[in-house]
Amino acid sequence: MSKKNTKYIFVTGGVTSSLGKGIVSASLGLLLKSRGFNVTIQKLDPYINIDPGTLNPYEHGECYVTEDGAETDLDLGHYERYLDAPTSQNNNVTTGKIYQTVIEKERKGDFLGKTVQVIPHITNEIKRRIKILSKQNYDIIITEIGGTVGDIESLPYIETVRQLKWELGEKNSMVIHLTLLPYLASSGELKTKPSQHSVRQLMESGIMADVLVCRTEHKIPKDQRAKLAQFCNVPLDNVIECKDLDTIYEVPMYLQKQNFDDVVLKELDLKSDKDADLKEWKSFLKKFQNPKKSVEIALVGKYVSLQDSYISIAEAFKHAGADLETEVKVRWVYSGDITPENIKETLKGVDGILVAPGFGDRGIEGKVLTAQYARENKIPMLGICLGMQIMTIEFARNVLGYSKANSMEFDTSTEHPVISLMEEQKNVVDKGGTMRLGAWKCSLKNGSKLNDIYGAKNITERHRHRYEFNSDYIGEFEKNGFLATGTNPETGLVEALEMPEHPFYVGVQYHPEYKSTVATPHPLFRAFIKACTQK
Repeated sequence: MSKKNTKYIFVTGGVTSSLGKGIVSASLGLLLKSRGFNVTIQKLDPYINIDPGTLNPYEHGECYVTEDGAETDLDLGHYERYLDAPTSQNNNVTTGKIYQTVIEKERKGDFLGKTVQVIPHITNEIKRRIKILSKQNYDIIITEIGGTVGDIESLPYIETVRQLKWELGEKNSMVIHLTLLPYLASSGELKTKPSQHSVRQLMESGIMADVLVCRTEHKIPKDQRAKLAQFCNVPLDNVIECKDLDTIYEVPMYLQKQNFDDVVLKELDLKSDKDADLKEWKSFLKKFQNPKKSVEIALVGKYVSLQDSYISIAEAFKHAGADLETEVKVRWVYSGDITPENIKETLKGVDGILVAPGFGDRGIEGKVLTAQYARENKIPMLGICLGMQIMTIEFARNVLGYSKANSMEFDTSTEHPVISLMEEQKNVVDKGGTMRLGAWKCSLKNGSKLNDIYGAKNITERHRHRYEFNSDYIGEFEKNGFLATGTNPETGLVEALEMPEHPFYVGVQYHPEYKSTVATPHPLFRAFIKACTQK
């Protein structure tokens, strides 16, 4: 296959938000990668925040962290889980970043006295950000545009796509428009009118959709499909059905059956002599859908009413569970509801407990009670980030006898700050992008449980936190059986704690869930679920 110049696919959405542009983009990326193309996916987010790092998870779901330390949209997690390849800060662009860059340039005098305007200055910066990935020798870049066509926030992005389609020339770019076909139960039919209006709105912005992907609860009848093709100016084969499925991992195969990858390659004038090989993907799906055993894990956190807040953890359970042919049922537990009186009833019957990451003091005491319950009752437990810090506080209070032990995040004047602020964080005022972020090294102690789990002494894992284990207490912890088995080789900061006398009681300061993919389930999640099956 001869090297071509980079081709661009723009994915837009219409009718309503949250239709699954991220899953469709990730599925297409997987199909094209399996056909032999070097593919990446980026997300353009229309909000004015610089990144989602300062957003409450209830606003936008989980904040996903890349290897290079960018706080990004959760869709980048889907991209990595499907493509089994890392993304970077260049894969997520926000309106905040665009305007910040343009305004900084204006302040430096880069525009030579010109009036700075949306066109060309903002659109030029969006174009630069879209094209920046092409320097990495990708054959195809899929760009997902957040929001819905017609939103005020999305207008500069839609205008940029119009300009780029014209500048890149014939067959070098295409637009996939994802819309909703609502089903009216009273008349028993799917309605195409909202999609027609959405495509018309796109056309008013100067863009013709090349492919229509229709989210639907029911199969699209032939006459409805023909109607969409006729009214939306797309060939009949380019109207793709995306029906509600039992799991997002079925989507690539469902789209492949409709020759979605062939349609896209034809639009971009690309040829591949390689058929899409989804053998490993299908093997994962078969094991995921036909488990031989099952476990129930309590996920204890404070954002559990929006499960997207912990989406990477939920997906990591699925990857590792399928690998072990085990169904992982998640019991979502709000830590603020846990009391000494109800904890036994709340966690009754669970095979394992995961104490989730988070910030702030709401629901903290419920998490401390959970760690105590898991430790004393020998229930397998994994603590992630704040979860490890909770395990630290609980151990200091109930084993070392420091009843007032706490994290400085929750009590700045605590007598025993077993979790404290890093020295370089003490004078930080800005909250955005100032934590310990991205991939950091971790050295594991020979013979430790973690050393055995990873099958390696030196690992790298992604971080997103401000507070650390206070090393002044390390001697007392180790003397009483809670061992620091993972440390950062440069700083000596504690990365992981484990209790050898417990079936599985492991706390890690990093976020292993960010690195779990369908093709490569994370070893720590695998070990945790295995321990839960043996309870």
